[in-house]
Amino acid sequence: MKDDNFLKENNARHLWHPMGHPGAAQAEGPRIVRSAEGVRITDIDGHSAVDAVGGLWCVNLGYSNDRVKEAIARQLSELPYYSAFAGTSNPAAIEASWAVREFFAEDGMARVFFTSGGSDSVDTCLRLARQYHKLRGEPGRIKFLSLKKGYHGTHWGGASVNGNARFRTAYEPMLPGCFHLPSPYTYRNPFDETDPDRLAERIAAMAEDEIAFQDPSTIAAFIMEPIQGAGGVIVPPARFMGLMREICDRHGILMISDEVITGFGRTGDWSGARHWGVQPDMMSTAKGITSGYFPVGAALVNEKVAEVFETAEAAGAIYHGYTYSAHPVGAAAVVACLEETRRLDTKANAAARGAQLFEGVRRLAETHDIVGDVRGGHGLMTGVEIVSDRAAKTPMDAATMQRIHQATYEAGAMVRLGGHNILMSPPLTITEGEVDTILAALDAGLSAA
Repeated sequence: MKDDNFLKENNARHLWHPMGHPGAAQAEGPRIVRSAEGVRITDIDGHSAVDAVGGLWCVNLGYSNDRVKEAIARQLSELPYYSAFAGTSNPAAIEASWAVREFFAEDGMARVFFTSGGSDSVDTCLRLARQYHKLRGEPGRIKFLSLKKGYHGTHWGGASVNGNARFRTAYEPMLPGCFHLPSPYTYRNPFDETDPDRLAERIAAMAEDEIAFQDPSTIAAFIMEPIQGAGGVIVPPARFMGLMREICDRHGILMISDEVITGFGRTGDWSGARHWGVQPDMMSTAKGITSGYFPVGAALVNEKVAEVFETAEAAGAIYHGYTYSAHPVGAAAVVACLEETRRLDTKANAAARGAQLFEGVRRLAETHDIVGDVRGGHGLMTGVEIVSDRAAKTPMDAATMQRIHQATYEAGAMVRLGGHNILMSPPLTITEGEVDTILAALDAGLSAA
């Protein structure tokens, strides 16, 4: 490893970072994180902070789970790579597929298609949804419905169903046939509706109207996050996902639950769909599947979908996949991670610590009038919407948001900015005292505005 002077001198000079302006990164280099232990990260200057971001919604087990690290090391020695394209497999992949299917059996999932990450998993679900309808003799079902504020990755398919213009505008035109419904966002919505149940009913009515307008026989799938993550931790009304499930069933539309963030315990249940009592037709997963220790994702389908593919003639072949699909090292990480996830019962801690974090931020809102809305209370996902005028709900300016972010970090917690929102998704292994550290640091950050 090069010395610190080299790292600081070359920071962002040659590396373009995702989700940021390359010129700005060169002008003011990104923070260099050198090491991590437990739920804490330490930067190149020796400053330590509780990671309230969990890497990027993904380090569910914290940074020090030796069982997952040892599984990766063992597999590297035995079989560092082999293709899982048709004709070959590997023991780790076979075991990992069984483990993932069993983990989501209660959600009705029956088959697993491994990918390299969340964006891959979303695109896989979208592709398979179209192929499913073709195999059933409905080739006209090519359109997709999704929600505004939703985030479904950055591939062409996922970006096309994304509900945030930031991930679309510079890359348009996107995939045709993608249509968006209002987000179940009680703080801001086109109906000015603050009652959760009425908002759910209004969006459901709009879905019915849009489906009728498009013609139900042209729609392949509806995709949604059980809780919208990058959009600002937008928690839908409790009835909402169930209403959308009923609509999909009524019109022969597949439901895809995007569990890239919400899967593996983050909501306080093993899946976000299960949290709302819904069984989807497909799931896209990643992040917590290896606690971020190795890039792996998975697309899952239920028996209904699986049967159509498996009983079809040649057209049932899946000519889609990735070099690193079912990578043996990643598969070993999956097996170990799921064993640890169950052993530690991380969903229970996510529920308890998530409630602590949510209530703590609500108390901060009482003393900081720049807090417009606090969202969460369903596992370890908390969003704080920052405004310059609470009555008018005016979004806070970027410079002030950066000042809050820096002050929070200096006070001991790394949080994430999403526009004028502060997003928090700490490891599911976090303790009560470490949540208190986050709250104290956030208090300092808000005070610096």
